[in-house]
Amino acid sequence: MKPRIALLLCLAGSIAATAALAQSTVYRWVDKDGKVQFTDSPPPADAKGVTERRLGGGGEDTQLPFATQIAARRNPVTLYVSNGCGDFCADGKALLSRRGVPHAVRNAETSQADQDALMKIAGSLSVPFLVVGEATLRGFDESAWNAALDRAGYARTRLPGQPDPGK
Repeated sequence: MKPRIALLLCLAGSIAATAALAQSTVYRWVDKDGKVQFTDSPPPADAKGVTERRLGGGGEDTQLPFATQIAARRNPVTLYVSNGCGDFCADGKALLSRRGVPHAVRNAETSQADQDALMKIAGSLSVPFLVVGEATLRGFDESAWNAALDRAGYARTRLPGQPDPGK
């Protein structure tokens, strides 16, 4: 019985070590002699042409379910809000958070670029305004928003342990 426990502990340790190695950062840089260097630690301050690459996935979106990653690539979500939007915008953000939908929040009141983009898409500054891929929805209507997110392939609920995309 004890050898099995020891074997399981060793296996768990090697899986953790493999996972840590699978998500590592590699730096590419040119040293003072003009030679290209690859290291797993940050280069010296005088290095030229420094690039950083994360290997094995390791990006923030890898914590998202695969179906959500695909939906986000095919149908990105943008929510336009304003400071005085109140409960409508709060309810919209809460819905996106409950469903675990990664999204960009644009404030048409504080950013001229966001205001211009909203005018171009919606023809007015009415918020909340949701963009799901090619679909646009004016105002908060939970059933309409859910239908658009369903068509885009987003999950109905955020999975346990999945990060809140609204934070």
